Amino acid sequence: MRPSILILATIAIAVFAALALSTEAVPQETLSQPVDDFTTDNARAMDRMMVAMNVPPSGNVDRDFVATMVPHHQGAIDMALAELRYGHDETLRRMAQEIIVEQRQEIDAMRLAASHLPDATRGGPAASDVCRSKPTPQLMHASMMQGEH
Repeated sequence: MRPSILILATIAIAVFAALALSTEAVPQETLSQPVDDFTTDNARAMDRMMVAMNVPPSGNVDRDFVATMVPHHQGAIDMALAELRYGHDETLRRMAQEIIVEQRQEIDAMRLAASHLPDATRGGPAASDVCRSKPTPQLMHASMMQGEH
């Protein structure tokens, strides 16, 4: 039993030594530049999102929901693009691609839904009445299409 433990320990030490040497061979600035670029791009995306989400109330809850959710979803797209630009993990890169597709579809669906809402400045129904109204066939189709991804 002891020789196998000794062999495993030797292999483990060799693996850790190889990993340590492989990271030392790469200059630190080479390792940190993509991280710094990602951090900068991600922070810009979040800043743009937060500014765009800060909308004055329109008097229509549904319009306000869309006005804040569209930039929220766009922020997710921008952050996913940063992952694609700088990330390496294939699972996370695939997830980022899915986020981009799904969030764009949701933005389109929300904009379509909002296009059917009355303009608060034109004296349409109150927001509470709009919330209780039945969806149009187009909106129902758009909603069903969202469930298919």
